[in-house]
Amino acid sequence: MRTIRLLALSSLLAATAFVSSGPPWISIEYPGNPYSQESRDAYLYVHAFHHGTPTAFPVSGTAEGLVSGARRTISLEFKTTSRPGVYSLRKQWPNDGIWTLVVGVTQGEGEGNTASAIVELGADGKVASVVVPTTQRNGYLLPAAVSMAGVEAGLSDRAGRVATR
Repeated sequence: MRTIRLLALSSLLAATAFVSSGPPWISIEYPGNPYSQESRDAYLYVHAFHHGTPTAFPVSGTAEGLVSGARRTISLEFKTTSRPGVYSLRKQWPNDGIWTLVVGVTQGEGEGNTASAIVELGADGKVASVVVPTTQRNGYLLPAAVSMAGVEAGLSDRAGRVATR
């Protein structure tokens, strides 16, 4: 009987270690539900996951922009919602300029513990695209670090397209 208990305990510990390992994931919900009292002021929602489970990981981000040719960075503030692992973001950047939001969820220290989304905003102020940078490692799709040089290039490219119109 004692052997069975020890085997059961070691199996439980191994399963717990497996479930708690692995990277976080992020997804963006846009637009917010206009019929929900909670989301009326939300520009978009950020969903934080560990595997498929909504999780209350810390969320942070910045709005990266070009306004009248000047580079701007605005730290974003996220609010918790009544849904587990879901955070609301209200608009905190000006209407003028070209903007990209860089949003991340983090599950601890170290490489690979942050999943980020790059949210490009169109000239109309609406979400034009969302990209979650990823990499393949050992057959798994994992979050990759955001290239701020890529964000800068995207802003410059979009500013150039607006200027030529």
